[in-house]
Amino acid sequence: STKELARLLKVKTIIPCNPETATKHSGYLIGGTSPFGTKKTMPIYMEATILDLPKLYINGGKRGFLVGMNPKELIRILKPIPVKVGI
Repeated sequence: STKELARLLKVKTIIPCNPETATKHSGYLIGGTSPFGTKKTMPIYMEATILDLPKLYINGGKRGFLVGMNPKELIRILKPIPVKVGI
């Protein structure tokens, strides 16, 4: 939940940013936003419970392009911050 993530980050609220801001910071168009190769370095928060799955599908940088990866590889490449905020 966004409320739980906000609590963990010690901020009042978490909301999605507007499309222009997302494109400006990520370099990707909406619908194709990927954590790989973003324009600006940003923290990546990942639900910890999905790390137990055998494969995760993540946006590869354009609409409709998903990349299936082993969670251990995602951790190695992206160095996400695991959080438990799933509902």
